[in-house]
Amino acid sequence: MIEIQSIGSSSSGNCYHITSRKSSLLLDCGLPIAKIKKALKFGLSAVAGCLVSHEHQDHAKAVNDLMKYGIDVYMSNGTCDALGGDPELPHRLHIIKAGVQFKVGAWTVLPFETVHDCAEPLGFLIMGAAGDKIIFATDTAYVRNRFNSPNHIMIECNYSLDVLLERMNTGGISKSQYDRIIQTHFGLDNVLEFLKANDLSKVKSIHLMHMSDDNINEAHAVREVQRLTGVPVVACRK
Repeated sequence: MIEIQSIGSSSSGNCYHITSRKSSLLLDCGLPIAKIKKALKFGLSAVAGCLVSHEHQDHAKAVNDLMKYGIDVYMSNGTCDALGGDPELPHRLHIIKAGVQFKVGAWTVLPFETVHDCAEPLGFLIMGAAGDKIIFATDTAYVRNRFNSPNHIMIECNYSLDVLLERMNTGGISKSQYDRIIQTHFGLDNVLEFLKANDLSKVKSIHLMHMSDDNINEAHAVREVQRLTGVPVVACRK
């Protein structure tokens, strides 16, 4: 059975912990290492590795600290270069590519391309030892891929278009801010269309990530996704 823990899910920092049997993974590490350790009850030894979606600090802050604690970190070459390209512990750093599958402990991971204002962002299809499939996609304008029978979906739901338009029209955000958000992030309408385009027959849970404090009504988003899918929907805590 897969367990999904949100340690942080906002522009202040994003980090998620997934567990299957005795093996676990971190997905992004955009929080201080002390907060990550506390959330894991200081049990870092069970973490097989950390998958990093892109270089922005709210997703990659603790990369070097995790490597110092003996945790292998996986990222694209573009993300590595953007973070400085010269880690203190290079044997802990693994460069991965979209479309090239690899193993992390008991997990099998297939990276896929995402669309964001950064060097080489990735999403991940993660398969546990028992065969469970997890989709992880954050900070992306859209997802090109379609997935066969995932069990858990972790998807960004950053904004709602009607809320975003109202904020722009009332001066809450500028036109350039509005344009950047819709060009680099996944909104509620995107989530609903993505879900409609994929096979949900085996989905057990959907986790809405990186929800903006100002640009989306969290309860409304959860209701809409629940109404469409009929499966449990979780708004990841900040």
